[in-house]
Amino acid sequence: MPLWLPVGMVAGVAGWFWLPGEQAWEGLLLSMAALALAGFAFGRGGRAGRSVAIFALSVAIGCGLIWWKAERAGAPVLARDGIANLTARIERVEPLPARQAVRVTLLPLSCSDEGRSAGVCDAALAPQHSRLRRSAVGVIRINIPDENAVPGLAPGAVIALRARLVPPPSAAVPGAYDYSAVAWFSGIPATGKALDPVKLITPAPTGGPAEWLADARIGLTAHIMTELPPGQAGVAAALVTGDMGGVTQDDNDAFRRSGLAHLLSVSGLHLTAAVGATMFLALRLLALWPRLALRAPLLLIAAGCGAVMGIAYTLLTGAEVPTVRSLIAALVVLAGVALGREAMTLRLVAAGALVCVLFWPESVAGPSFQLSFAAILSIVALHELQWTRRTFEKREEPWLRRLLRELAALLLTGLVVEAALAPIAIFHFHRAGLYGAAANIVAIPLTTFVIMPAEALALIADCVGLGAPFWWVTGRALALLLWIAHSVGSLPGAVTFVPTMSRAAFALIAVGGLWLALWRTRARLLGLLPIAAGAAMTLATHPADIFITGDGRHLAVRGLDGRVALLRERTGDYMRDTLSEISGREGDDAIALDDLPGAVCGPDSCTATLIRDNRVWHLLATRSAYRIDRAAMEPACAAADIVASDRRLPDWCRPRWLKADPNLLAKTGGLAIRLVDPGVTSVAELQAAHPWAMVATDHDDRPLPQNDPNFARRAWAARDPWRDDRPADAGGMQR
Repeated sequence: MPLWLPVGMVAGVAGWFWLPGEQAWEGLLLSMAALALAGFAFGRGGRAGRSVAIFALSVAIGCGLIWWKAERAGAPVLARDGIANLTARIERVEPLPARQAVRVTLLPLSCSDEGRSAGVCDAALAPQHSRLRRSAVGVIRINIPDENAVPGLAPGAVIALRARLVPPPSAAVPGAYDYSAVAWFSGIPATGKALDPVKLITPAPTGGPAEWLADARIGLTAHIMTELPPGQAGVAAALVTGDMGGVTQDDNDAFRRSGLAHLLSVSGLHLTAAVGATMFLALRLLALWPRLALRAPLLLIAAGCGAVMGIAYTLLTGAEVPTVRSLIAALVVLAGVALGREAMTLRLVAAGALVCVLFWPESVAGPSFQLSFAAILSIVALHELQWTRRTFEKREEPWLRRLLRELAALLLTGLVVEAALAPIAIFHFHRAGLYGAAANIVAIPLTTFVIMPAEALALIADCVGLGAPFWWVTGRALALLLWIAHSVGSLPGAVTFVPTMSRAAFALIAVGGLWLALWRTRARLLGLLPIAAGAAMTLATHPADIFITGDGRHLAVRGLDGRVALLRERTGDYMRDTLSEISGREGDDAIALDDLPGAVCGPDSCTATLIRDNRVWHLLATRSAYRIDRAAMEPACAAADIVASDRRLPDWCRPRWLKADPNLLAKTGGLAIRLVDPGVTSVAELQAAHPWAMVATDHDDRPLPQNDPNFARRAWAARDPWRDDRPADAGGMQR
């Protein structure tokens, strides 16, 4: 039963993210309090009533904790885009050699009048939400191109720069990555890019531990980048310092497609290798002294050395939340080893999750927390099964049979982990890997036992100028790792794209997986029912047919063959990949809207005729800033069901169903439009009343389709959906 305590807190946090606003959050808290009282009152002191009551209280604690932190975490969001001359102190530096830039996190000290008018300084950073009672300035993340960077960019330095600042972007379309939520909890009210060369006002202080660690991290990354070729150097730096700025986009995509992306993020695997190697060396070296070996608790001393190494490695890599979570788990394991207890148990996983939820409740909603704990939970639960223990326990047998048994255990573990991670990957990234289990059988031992030790020896040997042989070994091993990633990632069917998974389906699968992992009796098999229900809901969900980004510039139409047609031929790689993957296809498969059957495009606009479920839909979208005559535009608007534009359209442009121009998109954000069982989902609807949600500005107050689930049906009822009585010359606007 104690294993369900962190599950209850996670459920409370997830409920807060899922539910729309304060009334719903208060309802959750009160209902859980009522359930807890009922459990204590009617449970008659039995285990069942007490368990229900404690679980309900843990849900309430989780909801209250994340609500409390959200109210106090975020700095006021930048009101609008602007250009400002800033004087700021550097808090963090992240080199991005693959992008030829440096990312700095700044604490603004002062700014120009134009910056104040843009809302950058604390006098203008007024709270955007009435319930917030803070006006402190948060940190700002700025990308500085290499040509505008200067020597001396280090934590603590004061710089002056001219930068274009924008509010943290919301999701481009429903279901895409929403950076505004992450920025809120990180206290980041604005992001931007330096426009002119930076001026160093005050050099960074020296001598402090924080400055020493930051300098060591930056210097170590720079040293590694000079010792290996660019592709290998980026991966090598990521393994040691956690800096992924040197990993090229192609390599990053290959690691993602092959299921090896976890190797690039410093977390449990890397920390385990560092701690394990330290313990191994400490035990072997201390055992060389017979008197010490006979009288001192060497295992306890080795565990202490491993703990020191884990803490140092965490600090060196920047103490990111995933690394800190792994450190907490490692320290609990070391404590269990020192006490002579079996450390790798489900209670260890529960303890680590409980600590993480208490300190970082917002991480529950992110893929990092979910992926890491799903992986370790599935591994521990699998190897605690009696069948698994009997099958794969060590025994006296020939070396070949022992090797085959260990390989089978690795393969089974990999398959179970892949199955546990697949729903999370689909929900957050709309993709799932197929060959990750096989790739990890080779990649994990290669990274743990070859690459990381060789790289550590190379760095140590560099102190005396003898690191070249070790760098050669590291380079060859990294080349093999990159070959595995690219080869597996390029195999046919290496990645399966799934357009969408609803929150309800994801919740059902998560509940079923936890039920399977935590129960010990045959009742655990009941967890298969919600998993099957969630999978069925996902397969039965029809993906959206049209996506419109929040700025109105980009539009994607999902064709009958599943391919995505994009409005603008010069759509950037990020937006192309986002719109394609959320539609269930790879970015390289996207086509231009001009090539979509039924579409007629000109330099200024496109019309498209779409047939869905025996209904004919007409779409009109503009794609230039040039004026279009009313004589051509007005009949085209009247002939269209949906009009999308990145410029404000006049009132006489009246489509039959939806006009998605900046007047509407400023309120709704990006839109996902379904033509089968017609309906509209918006980013604002998904963000609801959370603190980072989009703020309505002074636009018109037209009723929004996404606020009325029956809007689409009533719109269709107003006309005959089975008859196309619109002008045949719907594309005449182009002529």
